[in-house]
Amino acid sequence: MSGKLWVRQIRKNKMVADAVAPCERNTWQEALRECCHKLDIGVPMVLSRHLKDWEDFSQTRFLPEHFLEAVRFDRLEAEYFDPDEKAGKKRRPQEEE
Repeated sequence: MSGKLWVRQIRKNKMVADAVAPCERNTWQEALRECCHKLDIGVPMVLSRHLKDWEDFSQTRFLPEHFLEAVRFDRLEAEYFDPDEKAGKKRRPQEEE
């Protein structure tokens, strides 16, 4: 099963809006576009630091300067999660009897 991308708008350290889209770990930018569409905001510029954070932590943050238009939040957080992962390990398929 594929994971999901959870995108949150943060203003004054409080979440003001969020969206979730299905994705694979390596197709997160497509899911980011989908979430931005749901939140009615522009898609931020993905820089090398965002790619590095994604590779290292499966999450990244975008600041207002990463958007071409003005935004009404302090940061946009994007985080990958997989409901089938538990404590950092993949679930094993149940063996058929």
